[in-house]
Amino acid sequence: MDALGVEEKPVLAQVENGVGRLTLNRPQALNALTTAMCRDMAHTLSQWATDDRVRYVVLDHNGRAFCAGGDVRAAARSGRGDGEAARDFFRTEYRLNTLIKRFPKPFVALIDGVTMGGGVGISVHGSHRVSNENTLFAMPETGIGLFPDVGGGWFLPRMTGETGTWLALTGERLKGADVRAAGISTHHVAASDLPALKAELLAGPERHPKSGNRFSDSMARPNEFIDNILHRYDRPVGEPSYTEHLEAINRIFGKATLADIAIALKLEDSDWAQHQGEVLATRSPFSMSVTLRHLREGRRLETFEQVMEMEFRIASRLCQSHDFLEGVRAVLEDKDHSPHWLPQSIGCVSAHSVEALFQPLPRELYD
Repeated sequence: MDALGVEEKPVLAQVENGVGRLTLNRPQALNALTTAMCRDMAHTLSQWATDDRVRYVVLDHNGRAFCAGGDVRAAARSGRGDGEAARDFFRTEYRLNTLIKRFPKPFVALIDGVTMGGGVGISVHGSHRVSNENTLFAMPETGIGLFPDVGGGWFLPRMTGETGTWLALTGERLKGADVRAAGISTHHVAASDLPALKAELLAGPERHPKSGNRFSDSMARPNEFIDNILHRYDRPVGEPSYTEHLEAINRIFGKATLADIAIALKLEDSDWAQHQGEVLATRSPFSMSVTLRHLREGRRLETFEQVMEMEFRIASRLCQSHDFLEGVRAVLEDKDHSPHWLPQSIGCVSAHSVEALFQPLPRELYD
């Protein structure tokens, strides 16, 4: 609440100087997405897509985290019942992801701070993604019995080599410049420069000191205007910190099955590989099996919409699964970090149980 005791909206939207600004405003929950937040953003973006006043969109946040993900605790509560609220959340969130992916105007996401799960979904599909040394990226879903959704089936398998598979199965975190080096962000700036950068973006060409009287020309070419600003603040990044492991990542995480990956890690003579194996041993075997199938299928599919439909099929069923409910309990509710996965080992996951999640749903569930 503000000083007057009036509750602020979890998403703030305004149009000024030709710029549509969306601000995530749920800092006490690390800006975790709710169904209402996703619905509000989707409604706003749908209007701005055809609004001549809006030349481009800037997405930022209040608080120390950009967006820590979706409200999976609420999804788990629904999953323990009929699961309808959870399915509504995923349906609404995926529509928002698709709107951002297909948005007809520049979409600038300022990913400052923790950016995980659902936070990745509302940023990585935008035309411009700006990271800094405080950015922390991760898709940690296999640690709670879920899978890297929000379009993860599209962008992860299209990263260099098998980097996306490695990130998806292990939930490995990328920090700072690694986010840019991996291609998650399109630009990397110093955190100290972020206020000035944001001010220039929000001022728009009309008030920009370098625009002169060329407002109409600049607004007719918003991508060029944004690119010029970002170019001045962009900082070069070197090779990612995991470069020395890229050969092993591609060789091992490119194996056909999860069991093959686990065995290859055990046989690899390096501390890094042993650590990756130890991490996988803490993740849900069922969730990892689903994730690997999801990424391999996502690489084959031709359109983003096909991937999102596949992800809705998976999420609609997985939200009521034992491992998702147990993972949320262990990590987010009781916080004992000792989930009891079923099955407990990779070798016991049946191919039939995984394949069942990918089967078509009744058409009306997509509508």
